[in-house]
Amino acid sequence: MTRLKSHSTDPWPARAYGMVMGALEPPFAALQRRIGIRGMAYVFVAPNLVFFSLFVALPMVLNVWYALSGSNRLLIMERPWAGLDNFHALLDCTSYLEVNSCQQDRFWRAVHNSTLFVALQVSAMVLLSVIAALLLNSKIRGRGFFRAVFFFPVLLSPVVVALIWKWTLQPDGLLNALMVWSGGERIAFLHDASWSFFWTVFVSVWSHMGFYTLILLAGLQAIPQELYESAQIDGTSRWRIFWRITMPLLLPTLLVVLILSLIRGVQAFEEVFILTGGGPGTATQYIVQYIYETAFANQVHLLGLAAAASLLVAVVLMVLTLLQLRISYHGKKL
Repeated sequence: MTRLKSHSTDPWPARAYGMVMGALEPPFAALQRRIGIRGMAYVFVAPNLVFFSLFVALPMVLNVWYALSGSNRLLIMERPWAGLDNFHALLDCTSYLEVNSCQQDRFWRAVHNSTLFVALQVSAMVLLSVIAALLLNSKIRGRGFFRAVFFFPVLLSPVVVALIWKWTLQPDGLLNALMVWSGGERIAFLHDASWSFFWTVFVSVWSHMGFYTLILLAGLQAIPQELYESAQIDGTSRWRIFWRITMPLLLPTLLVVLILSLIRGVQAFEEVFILTGGGPGTATQYIVQYIYETAFANQVHLLGLAAAASLLVAVVLMVLTLLQLRISYHGKKL
């Protein structure tokens, strides 16, 4: 009687779940008897494999085919075999430092912009993340509040972040309104090449710094406190403690953050595309935007050229990923 009573008082979601599981039990039990317990693992993994094959593996294979074929046709059967012609077109330069000497000068302009963007963005990201993590790991008032504040931009969509800053930086936006109110003049932040480049770096750092700060904060908290207590008993200065204890033990985490931020920097697209559209001119056009515009936005859709460029980027990202895995492996061994 007690069992029936407790079952009848269960909420309806629990009862519905029990009915569904009860209905599924006979066919799964029969299937298990037929293929065995080990075979059931493949049954449960099969849906994920199907989705992975359709939306990841198949597009990757098609991308390689587009990179090795020519014309602006979309259908595969209408694209003639071109071999490595698309790669030759991208890499055909008299000097890789002279953009105008390249056959695909827009591609190399995007590469140069991306290289400078990644160098500045990653340097600022890592430096500020380390400083923020050290501050948030110290005993300050409202530490939990400031941790949430630093991480909050990470929760926002890149589109939302870009729109917020675009509205702020417009000629009639909040920042220019404050400058006029304080007696200054309006600045075309998003229409001047140097300013627009600076703001793409700034917005990217602002929106992603909290994620890397959180990783570094976890690394700092993993350092045994006994080491700091022993150093303080010996009268070691804070600066010496930082360089002799904190940095060496934080180095594996710091290297992971460096590689992750490099991978993210190479893939920069959403914030920049909405904030500046790659302009003015091509001042803030980075490699992913070049691939997108070459394949879909230009009047002539050069799918093969875009696919070849994406494969070159994939090679760079693969190298960075392997480097990250190697660093993580050695970090665990230590």
